[in-house]
Amino acid sequence: MLTYTLEKGRGKSLYAALYEHIRKDIFIGALAAGTRLPSKRALAANLGVSVVTVENAYAQLIAEGYAEARERSGVYVCQIGMPLPPQDAAPPVASEEQPKESLLDLSSGGGEDVPFPFSVWAKTMRGVISELGKDILKPVDFRGAWELRQAIAAHLYQSRGLRVSPEQIVVGAGNEYLYGLLVQLLGRGRCYAVEDPGYPKITGIYTANDVTVAHIPLDEEGMSVQALRESGAEIAHISPAHHFPTGIVMPVRRRNALLAWAYAQPERYILEDDYDSELRHTGKPVPPLFSLDTRERVLYLSTFSQTIAPSLRIAYVCLPPHLLARLRERLSFYTCAVPTFEQYTLARFIDAGDYERHLNRLRKRYRDKRALILSQIEESPLHGRCSVVEENAGTHFLLHLQTSQSDAALKLAAAERGLSVRFLSDYQTRREDTGSMIFNYACLDTSRVPEALQTLAALTEQTHADSTSS
Repeated sequence: MLTYTLEKGRGKSLYAALYEHIRKDIFIGALAAGTRLPSKRALAANLGVSVVTVENAYAQLIAEGYAEARERSGVYVCQIGMPLPPQDAAPPVASEEQPKESLLDLSSGGGEDVPFPFSVWAKTMRGVISELGKDILKPVDFRGAWELRQAIAAHLYQSRGLRVSPEQIVVGAGNEYLYGLLVQLLGRGRCYAVEDPGYPKITGIYTANDVTVAHIPLDEEGMSVQALRESGAEIAHISPAHHFPTGIVMPVRRRNALLAWAYAQPERYILEDDYDSELRHTGKPVPPLFSLDTRERVLYLSTFSQTIAPSLRIAYVCLPPHLLARLRERLSFYTCAVPTFEQYTLARFIDAGDYERHLNRLRKRYRDKRALILSQIEESPLHGRCSVVEENAGTHFLLHLQTSQSDAALKLAAAERGLSVRFLSDYQTRREDTGSMIFNYACLDTSRVPEALQTLAALTEQTHADSTSS
């Protein structure tokens, strides 16, 4: 028995809906030629409609040649040619392979809850709703809510010593969004230099925006200025405060050399990515390159993803005044991509001092975790067969393993034992073996670290034994 859900549409009767259902089944071959359709009374009873509705639907099918009435026999489907493939048939869905349960993920630091100030954030949100009411539904400037830009400017002055006007700040939905926006501002027909090793997503975003990318090697002080000159690049994307993944903090002489490179030609710019400078464990944060710039060639980017939550998707860029005028002229038709409600909430979170208190707790948490993990390494079987390369900032360090095995082979062997790791070579374009593993401890479950270190020690012992036996 044919069963359909019949609903009256706009200007469509029940009989027309029934006609379309049957016609579709004939088209796709669900009702083959020669198939006898149910009697009018039986189909009407099954569908809960009148006999007249079925009679009218059958009459339309017969009139158009989809069916024929045979005397004292009933209504039959006609031969209309080859059936068409189903229009709304979903493609087969490949079953997703269930990921193996890993002992520990040292590459991303997963395993523990992200430290987030839920109660304070919720209280701030309620305050915004209560005090602003319908104002949170109004659109804001394309650069972001004035209240948030003002709060960011005050925070930058207090924490980084940067004097920047709220007018110069542009809020965006994460750094990735801002990278694309800046390409439109600075130009696509140009060469953008990125650090090598470096974060591969940056290269991916620039490539997706149809710009030429030059991968510039690093030395012990950061991006090589000589290699930058030879590349022909006009835009340099750097992270001088704390480079990922090497941990290099760029000294002032290299910063000045990069500024000299930018000043040597018109329309050369430096994108200073200050993504985790807030998370310095000892001493004061290194002054941004932006504060040394005297000719408006540095654009300063930062984000709240590292310090509050990645899902917050709020980042910002500080533009030199002349680029702000260019932005207003060329790209002011954009709407700020960050929800207004979240912007007001973050503004109050900063103004009330809650962000600074959260940062202090976060720094202590990461400082204590780092100290504990370093002591766990000292007490592990790896002691004496590895070295730690780090700076007192961020949430990762490099663990250099004494092994003759390639990075790829060691990573595969670790994965087979449930340990997810990445090496410095995973972030290089040349992919040269380094033996240096990225140890990300941001949300790492420290109770599981000793077992992971024992696994690594066993792997390095085995690879060493294999190499000596061969």
